[in-house]
Amino acid sequence: MRMYDIILKKRNGGELTKEEIDFFINGYTKGEIPDYQVSALLMAIYFQKMNKRETADLTMSIVNSGDTIDLSKIKGIKVDKHSTGGVGDTTTMVLGPMVASCGAPVAKMSGRGLGHTGGTIDKLESIKGFSTEMTEEQFINNVNKVGLAVGGQTKNLTPADKKLYALRDVTATVENVSLIASSIMSKKIAAGADAIVLDVKTGTGAFMKTVDDSFNLAKEMVDIGTHVGKNTIAIVSDMDEPLGFAVGNALEVAEAVETLKGNGPKDLYDLCIELGSNMLLLSEVTKDKNTAKKMLENSIRSGKALEKFKEFVKAQGGDISVIENTNLLPASKYNFEVKADRDGYVSKIIADEIGLAALSVGAGRETKESVVDPAVGVVIKKKVGDKVNKGESIAIIHTNNIEKAKEAEFRIKNAYHYSEIKPEKRPLIFGVVTKDGIERY
Repeated sequence: MRMYDIILKKRNGGELTKEEIDFFINGYTKGEIPDYQVSALLMAIYFQKMNKRETADLTMSIVNSGDTIDLSKIKGIKVDKHSTGGVGDTTTMVLGPMVASCGAPVAKMSGRGLGHTGGTIDKLESIKGFSTEMTEEQFINNVNKVGLAVGGQTKNLTPADKKLYALRDVTATVENVSLIASSIMSKKIAAGADAIVLDVKTGTGAFMKTVDDSFNLAKEMVDIGTHVGKNTIAIVSDMDEPLGFAVGNALEVAEAVETLKGNGPKDLYDLCIELGSNMLLLSEVTKDKNTAKKMLENSIRSGKALEKFKEFVKAQGGDISVIENTNLLPASKYNFEVKADRDGYVSKIIADEIGLAALSVGAGRETKESVVDPAVGVVIKKKVGDKVNKGESIAIIHTNNIEKAKEAEFRIKNAYHYSEIKPEKRPLIFGVVTKDGIERY
């Protein structure tokens, strides 16, 4: 078998066999096939596309390029959640304790962020002493004992994906649905969950900017999960403005705690109820979605979800006093107020710009070597549809460097758009994708 023939076949619109896909993934992972040939194949895939069977085979070939995690010693149906990313995406820290307190085991492998803010691990590490470094045995024991664990990827999971993504990033081949879907799903499958709930974002702060593109990606990932025997559901949710109010690591932890206390932003709470109810269905805690939602609502009302969060943090070495008093979380030296420059209603908030504002003060990583500052970020004060008077506060920049706050202020002011009349709010949830098809709300 020759790589040249595989490139030629796909360039001409042919369908690659499982053996041809395995040959290219194995050879590239081992360093036997050069970047320039894989780049050519990626470009051919970009233009000629892959069908569902090819995409599923690509996904499993990436899974099999490295280690996989065996979670069979965890009792019950293990359910994982994955978000395609966004601005202020605090859901894991709220959702995990809610779902675990209702009896579903949540075994989550997370990463560090590259972009607007840190990833889930960076956020949780804002809590003094919290660690995701544990053996596989400790991880499994924590899930069995607490019902929830979040671990870093200590094993050599999906090495082919790391190499492919780096190459796609510099060859303009990122935006292909099969390549995106196989990248995301390979990591989820390798991490060992029995069932997967996907939160596919859409809008200015999402990877997929249009609703139709987001549904296409959601369908592709659900099809992959179904093809390889993983019960998979995708929710398409809005990311045309930041989720919640906080964008930044310790700031998001504080917002998660407030949400677990029942005082959080409505959009964050509502999204967690929607995602969580599907997680409870897939883990077979209940077969009725309304019952699942009531269980989750009760987990907040009764304080069970907050207690579960404390139990989880304590089990991973974290200081739970910061949950009881969020003022003990890392705090910035300066809080800089951004004021509206006109009267009106907020008609749009360009989520990407808010994310970049948080990045400019050090809340995220521009490169893998960047160091995240847990204390900094942005807290928006006004959302789409809110009335604003000139000079009124629209956001607070939390920073340790006043000079950096100037760029953040510029971006925040660019992000906010106003109108004379109150705009219609976009839906928070656009629909759900299951193995049976797409249901748009």
